Amino acid sequence: MPHATAAFSHATAAMLWGLPLPARLQSASVLHITVWGGAYPPRVRNVVGHRTTDPPRTALRGGLLLISPADSWCQLSRMLDELELIEAGDRLLGRPTPLATVHELDDAIARYGQRRGCRVLRAARERLRAGSESPKETGLRLEVIAAGFPDPEPNGIIQLRSGRSTHGDLVFRRWKVLLEYDGDHHREDASQWAKDVDRLNELAGNGWLVIRVNKRSRFGEIARQLADALELRGWVHVQASGPAGESAVSADSRARSALSVERSALSVDLSEV
Repeated sequence: MPHATAAFSHATAAMLWGLPLPARLQSASVLHITVWGGAYPPRVRNVVGHRTTDPPRTALRGGLLLISPADSWCQLSRMLDELELIEAGDRLLGRPTPLATVHELDDAIARYGQRRGCRVLRAARERLRAGSESPKETGLRLEVIAAGFPDPEPNGIIQLRSGRSTHGDLVFRRWKVLLEYDGDHHREDASQWAKDVDRLNELAGNGWLVIRVNKRSRFGEIARQLADALELRGWVHVQASGPAGESAVSADSRARSALSVERSALSVDLSEV
């Protein structure tokens, strides 16, 4: 680092904080550094320099001075589309240890002001939810909402009759329905598999309907099963036409098409703050 008034920022800081980023940023060979206090940004090979007038919010991680997690997320708004920004933002508020509070996040957005990317930043903020554990959970939650289902509670705590508590990945509490995303570790780790069986059996014994999802699950089928479970518990699925699965697929396709257009329209100038 060139001097005391410099910190790692943008995608570099986001990766060091552990925010999930798309492969094109994870594999980039450049480092982003922001300077302040009248200093000039470094002009070094594979370093992208940024400059700001006011001292930014910073914190140490592993002995490195980084732009704060919330402010780093705001800086990503010129590099990510809305879906990618939501996935990264959910990590800020997610489990097991949040990197920022809602108040810190909103303050960072206010500091970001009207810089380029502010519109997608504010749109993504409206769709963030606390409690997510992975980008897969976030993506599934957004697909469920786009398909016209109720907004689920990410990793909501469930009190059991035994006195113990557990949590579900996506909780439809009013109807006692769960969507559970099973990563490969659930299948490959025998101890985890045994815990899952015990937990799901106890949830069933407490009246919860559990729909399990993995990376090979087709969303049309998930939507059909989710609609069946929710309707069994009294929910009414209002849709324009077609069965639940078809409605979900079309809504998801429209959302992804819109994001694809938005992504292709992005023009990222990494030399600006």
